[in-house]
Amino acid sequence: MATSLGSNTYNRQNWEDADFPILCQTCLGENPYIRMTKEKYGKECKICARPFTVFRWCPGTRMRFKKTEVCQTCSKMKNVCQTCLLDLEFGLPIQVRDTGLSVKDEVPKSDVNKEYYTQNMEREIANSDGTRPVGQLGKAPSSSDMLLKLARTTPYYKRNRPHICSFWVKGECKRGEECPYRHEKPTDPDDPLADQNIKDRYYGINDPVADKLLKRASTMPRLDPPDDKSISTLYIGGLGDTVTDGDLKSHFYQFGEIRTITIVQRQQCAFIQFATRQSAEMAAEKSFNKLIINGRRLTVKWGRSQAARGKEGIKEGVSEMGTRLDPVPGLPGALPPPPALDEEAPANYFNLDPSSSPAVMNIALPLPPGINPPPPGFGPPMFHPMSHMAPPMPPPMSMRPPGQIHYPSQDPQRMGAHAAHGARQGE
Repeated sequence: MATSLGSNTYNRQNWEDADFPILCQTCLGENPYIRMTKEKYGKECKICARPFTVFRWCPGTRMRFKKTEVCQTCSKMKNVCQTCLLDLEFGLPIQVRDTGLSVKDEVPKSDVNKEYYTQNMEREIANSDGTRPVGQLGKAPSSSDMLLKLARTTPYYKRNRPHICSFWVKGECKRGEECPYRHEKPTDPDDPLADQNIKDRYYGINDPVADKLLKRASTMPRLDPPDDKSISTLYIGGLGDTVTDGDLKSHFYQFGEIRTITIVQRQQCAFIQFATRQSAEMAAEKSFNKLIINGRRLTVKWGRSQAARGKEGIKEGVSEMGTRLDPVPGLPGALPPPPALDEEAPANYFNLDPSSSPAVMNIALPLPPGINPPPPGFGPPMFHPMSHMAPPMPPPMSMRPPGQIHYPSQDPQRMGAHAAHGARQGE
């Protein structure tokens, strides 16, 4: 290589010397106290092949050591992290970001053109204030709807985990718990995510992670407005402790006049009522799946009317705040409603056969042995079987015609029904 560390020394004025790396929060780690090693001109950049200062550190406990892979010039040209090569603003691959911003920045790949392009970019970076990207990326719009939907707002520290132990996969690892690598089953080798190239990620071509995210963006759900035109309230969830009333007002006032903003701190949500339905629809369209305030991604949904909220909450097992309630185990199911009766037909409350005669229905049953009859005047009133004042008596279960079962107590197959029937026949 024309600018390698060992072969040529005449071009050292283009070698990079830095005091601190350009890293994302995920690669830097969750520990605020980090010890880094700095090696001046330690390796060649994997993009421009120029020697640069290499930083190496451990992002946390039980994590693998990480180091910078590209120089700071290549990092500033694409506005990416020096280690993971993901965008510093959205945490997305370069291919996804360029697709969302409609940017086509083709970095030359040949040695001579790459060196010339890099020198021009360094001159542009030196003349800028360092707060905005350079090149085609600096001329692009700041964001897009797709990037706001896919942007990662919180660090993903699982990306810093150690690699899988190849000796453990073969059953030959003898370190046990002291092994610094992961003892887990490897992923499918045919998985496209298992074949990643750092150069393809930087140039934004053939990136399997970017392809997966672009497919997810094409299948994302939409928020359709409710049919009830009187609803002009939006539900905002996931506020946390950092989002205040003023933050919500400063974002949603641009869509129209706001009547009220109600914050429920206990549920970490808010209800924003607009003056017109048109303003609420515009706010829902511009904020669904892409509302980020103070570094938190917020949930945006349509509110519900008071009547619909009560009915649907009871019917579907959803509380008033929108949380789904789990069913209580062990409760019996709902009983089936009784069959509809004709208005002209008399009500048959005892499931009796209307063709049976009163004499059959008033059969007196003998008392069980050992039970004396009640004294006169204390028992139930006795009527003659053929008297018109005698109330109808229900027949025993053995003489009752089969009918439709409405409640469990009328089921002859339930537990104890056969035993009682046999004891009655034995009498």
